Amino acid sequence: MFELTADNALDYLRRQGWFDAGPAHAEVLSGGVSNFVLRVTTSARRFVLKQSRPQLRTRDAWFSDLDRIYREQEVMEALHPYLPDVVPEVLHVDRPNYVYAMSHATLEAKVWKAELLAGNIDVDLGTKVGQTLGRIHQVSAENVRRFEAFRDHNVYVQLRVDPFYVRVQERRPEVASAVAPIIHGMLTIKEALCHGDYTPKNILVHDGSFTLVDYETAHFGDPTMDLGLFFAHLALKAVRADARCADFITLMRSVWNGYRDSVTFLPHADLERRGVKHLGVCLLARIDGTSPVDYLLDEGKREFVRNLGRAILLDGVDRWEDVWQRVHSSSAGSGVNAIPS
Repeated sequence: MFELTADNALDYLRRQGWFDAGPAHAEVLSGGVSNFVLRVTTSARRFVLKQSRPQLRTRDAWFSDLDRIYREQEVMEALHPYLPDVVPEVLHVDRPNYVYAMSHATLEAKVWKAELLAGNIDVDLGTKVGQTLGRIHQVSAENVRRFEAFRDHNVYVQLRVDPFYVRVQERRPEVASAVAPIIHGMLTIKEALCHGDYTPKNILVHDGSFTLVDYETAHFGDPTMDLGLFFAHLALKAVRADARCADFITLMRSVWNGYRDSVTFLPHADLERRGVKHLGVCLLARIDGTSPVDYLLDEGKREFVRNLGRAILLDGVDRWEDVWQRVHSSSAGSGVNAIPS
């Protein structure tokens, strides 16, 4: 494999014939842990160049197959016709070198994770985020022949099941038996396209809308994992920001309402019940898994999250509102370690 750098990328692109001769600039983009990503600017256009790498940049050792980049490219090509304003367009592909080029979001776009951590909460955007996730799940459930080509979940196991779910079983043995059937469902359910990384860090917001990136864990499987992972990220931010906790809960309601209004392929109660269980695991994974969040350092709040995750998995919690009530307790005077019944 020819390994890209900011210094050799332009020569590589010229050899590939992906842009005409002329002035150009390549710069490294940050934000991910699993790929090398460059922004390339030419006289004609701006685009993103992405190459997968075998070892991820995390605290614990974490490896994944290079050909996960193929899945990302193919999923974007499948989804783009349904969500052309949200899903980037694939422009060029070099499979031998695990590289592809895609359209670039507007330069004014901001990573939603950073906006949320700064306290910039847009409820209308939350509704659109929920609607988009619902659209991904619904169109893939309706077009099984088009999306069942993505049934293989090897990369998903490497990047989500093992470092999140299996690691929680290892490090939080008190919930291991409750996590086991959830993992079984992840490996056997084939209902719709699961993005596998539908999180604020992969949502680039601009002009009241957004661009969704990072599809390498996408597969035709259990879509409710997306719900659990996404709400885990918002719940963690709500726990972190005492003064804005209620606003984050309002945002979570708007996401769920947007999602619920966009799906009919399964009963909403079933999607909610299963999504809440995934939430419980993902909360624990983002504290004690292979890739913990970097913004929740207060040990009291981290223990609150552990207690919340355990309660969801062990005490029969299966409604978002029950979860949000408990999240609100982290800032409502009941103490960060308390989990109300």
